[in-house]
Amino acid sequence: MKRSQARRELIKDFLLICIGIALALFLSTSGMLDQMISLIGNTAAASFFAGIFFTSVFTLGPASVTLVNISEYGDPHTIALWGALGAVCGDLVLFFFIRDHFAEHITKSLRPSRVRRILASFHLGFMKWLSPILGALIIASPLPDEFGMALLGMSKIRVAVLIPIAFAMNMLGIYGLIWFTNVL
Repeated sequence: MKRSQARRELIKDFLLICIGIALALFLSTSGMLDQMISLIGNTAAASFFAGIFFTSVFTLGPASVTLVNISEYGDPHTIALWGALGAVCGDLVLFFFIRDHFAEHITKSLRPSRVRRILASFHLGFMKWLSPILGALIIASPLPDEFGMALLGMSKIRVAVLIPIAFAMNMLGIYGLIWFTNVL
């Protein structure tokens, strides 16, 4: 793929991201997300569905509010478990998009020397072990998971290792959110 073609593909990727942002904003501001979850009725299924949206910067706010509201009707441990399972599904979508699609277009649009320098920093020295740890901490924090998934994707972590890490970190993050809001 030529550099100019890679840049066109990168522009298409950004347009898809913008469409996703617009859809997420529409779902969160229109109240349709809350209506869909109330139609589900089951706290486990609703937690799973809200957990899927717990991963993105654009849907993190409404998903957090939804998970806290669900916790008023169900067990926080169950909500954190099912929410984390949903969040892992959302994280896998982010991970594969960033690793397989978006990263390829970025690397093809840059000069080869610059790409080699960036990738070498994630495979040698302290960044080899620091980037997965930072990625996992970002996933556990109330911050959006995109940057954490990018760090894990650039560190070439295997999916079999990513899934338990993402599950544990998301469960910790969701449970911490529920616990913190119930304390207040």
